[in-house]
Amino acid sequence: MSAKIQPPSLRIGDTVAIIPTARAITLEELKDGTALVESWGLKVRLGAGVGRKHFQQAGTARERAADLQAAIDDPSVRAIWCARGGYGTAQLLDHIELRGLQRHPKWIAGFSDITVLHNALDRLGVASLHAQMPYNIAAKSPETASTLRSALMGEAYVITSPTGAMAGRSGACEAEVIGGNLSLLYALRGTPYDIDPRGRILYLEDLDELLYHMDRMVMNLHLAGWFKDLAGLIVGGMADMHDLKEQDPFGESAEQIIARTVEPFGYPVCYHFLSGHIPDNRALVLGQKAKLSVTADGATLSFGNVIV
Repeated sequence: MSAKIQPPSLRIGDTVAIIPTARAITLEELKDGTALVESWGLKVRLGAGVGRKHFQQAGTARERAADLQAAIDDPSVRAIWCARGGYGTAQLLDHIELRGLQRHPKWIAGFSDITVLHNALDRLGVASLHAQMPYNIAAKSPETASTLRSALMGEAYVITSPTGAMAGRSGACEAEVIGGNLSLLYALRGTPYDIDPRGRILYLEDLDELLYHMDRMVMNLHLAGWFKDLAGLIVGGMADMHDLKEQDPFGESAEQIIARTVEPFGYPVCYHFLSGHIPDNRALVLGQKAKLSVTADGATLSFGNVIV
């Protein structure tokens, strides 16, 4: 697996564009994220879709795509921070051209529905940031923001995640981190935006799924060979996973579904990692080598300097 193109680290005075690629968002809902970026000495440019609403989303697919494309093509924009998730980023793929980022890379940051862009960038060989969006960032942990800043600024950092309700499998590895939202990874299977996790550290998280749906998605990845040749597996927040009827449970938690599936393999696995749809959503550099260590006490994930 060839190394990914690493976008240049941001410097004081650089411009970050905040672009809504999916659900609609207001200027008021962005005030905390805007203030945070400005507190880092960076400038903020809001996309045309901020405040625009087309049913659930921040404009039609073509309008949202044009907003994102403008930020990609603008040489004065050094990073793109997707405004929020929800649903709709996949609708942009037919209308955007990302290949310019191979020649002039810039960070694209976000998570959840933004997994669509992470997959597309992975296919182009460009690193990206799985990180909290500006929406609701004030309600997240201080580390949610500080790890995003470290990743953008090219600072080495370590995420230490204690063992949660379920222990993982001890071990250590060094490899690229890849992945994101399980539902989106599953939805992109068999498309030109599918990814190849072999030899890499796969990261998974999700929100508000029925447990039997979760099992269906995990079985799809398993039958496709995703779990066979990983370097390691990180399972982040699996928030609000539930049964259709409490009186008729599926019988396994989200973590237990994954543990059953990866039991035959020997690589390190950790659960309840501090990233995803949880209050402590720490940033991951996708497409960059990281060191993963899992012990009985928890996991550490170490990212090196990303300055190019």
